[in-house]
Amino acid sequence: MKPVNLIGKLYLIPTTLGESNPMDVLPQTVKRTIELIDCYIVENEKTARKFIKSIYPEKVQADLLLSTLNKHTEVADHNKMIQPCLNGINIGLMSEAGCPGVADPGAAIVKIAHEKGIQVVPLVGPSSILLAMMGSGMNGQSFAFNGYLPIDKDNKKSALKGFEKLSFDKNQSQLFIETPYRNNKLLEDLLQTLQPNTHLCIAADITLPTEYIKTMKVSEWKKAKIDLHNRPTIFIIHKTF
Repeated sequence: MKPVNLIGKLYLIPTTLGESNPMDVLPQTVKRTIELIDCYIVENEKTARKFIKSIYPEKVQADLLLSTLNKHTEVADHNKMIQPCLNGINIGLMSEAGCPGVADPGAAIVKIAHEKGIQVVPLVGPSSILLAMMGSGMNGQSFAFNGYLPIDKDNKKSALKGFEKLSFDKNQSQLFIETPYRNNKLLEDLLQTLQPNTHLCIAADITLPTEYIKTMKVSEWKKAKIDLHNRPTIFIIHKTF
């Protein structure tokens, strides 16, 4: 009798949030998984290879099979990327920073895996969204991540007012991000738009030596000085009762 071809698993492999020692923020499970997997779906091949080498230097780079998944990848290619799992090969899915599938294009691959009956195995690692929420002192029982705000100034102002009202009406903390080189401008917009008593948490460079997490009222932030230029940052707002 011909043996049944087993289906491989899709491992969601977290990466560091910046130039930090991987073993300072990642468990041994990640190292053991990378040791055993040669097939990966990644955002950037160069940085993925560098990360794999930093975790497991003994890995032969020539043995690695990497598929690139980013905003330029055709949807039609997603099924091809997951095909090795259907042939019995385990695949590792990696984000550029943090946990794959969260604020990350990898979610599309995870969706297909579920549709095809492929087991999805998320591994423990740093999520800037969750770590920022943990360190903010805001409502960990109810919060929402809203991604990027509109670039247009009027639309951005409207969005901020809407999130501020939502946080008050539902007692729900609102998280968002900005392209790092525009962080200082966003902070300026926040201080000009939000109510003085609204709480604002700024969580920058999470898990890095320059990590900065602080929550104050908008009125207090107006007296502070901080440079967020090119520093990965999570912003959280919550208007209290």
